[in-house]
Amino acid sequence: MKGRVASPTPQNPLEARLLQALRDAGLRLTVQRRAICRYLASTKSHPTAQQIYNALKDEFPSLSLATVYNTLDTLVRLGAIHALGNTGDGAIHYDADIEPHVNLACLQCHRVVDLPCEAVAELDRKVAAESGYRILGARLVYYGLCPECQRAAQQTPSVSVAAHH
Repeated sequence: MKGRVASPTPQNPLEARLLQALRDAGLRLTVQRRAICRYLASTKSHPTAQQIYNALKDEFPSLSLATVYNTLDTLVRLGAIHALGNTGDGAIHYDADIEPHVNLACLQCHRVVDLPCEAVAELDRKVAAESGYRILGARLVYYGLCPECQRAAQQTPSVSVAAHH
């Protein structure tokens, strides 16, 4: 399976974009960095560095948590992925989808989902036009309770979530 996760020629355009960003930054495309990019490109789950490490460590025993963090930090600095911050779990979540959209973060289960939204793309264009900035990306995260956690809270009324500001 090792070759499948870290193949030298990515089939996924998102994975290819992430690898190119690392290459442009002057980094070697090690098997570990390739695996991290493949993982990011293949998930919609907005993983944390720890989740990525846990998913890959058995297949890549030489992978270190530091490599995961350093690779993610580089990709964020290059604008290739977004760091969404934490969802009440104390961990930074990452999003490889840099197209304009809304992220919805549940403060109970900590899941983050994407919501396509043309208004966000329009806002990006408006901000660029009015400011003169070349927009490299933006984050729009709404925090709340997902439908599943709302149903669970209704079944067990003693569950409460602290307000997030």
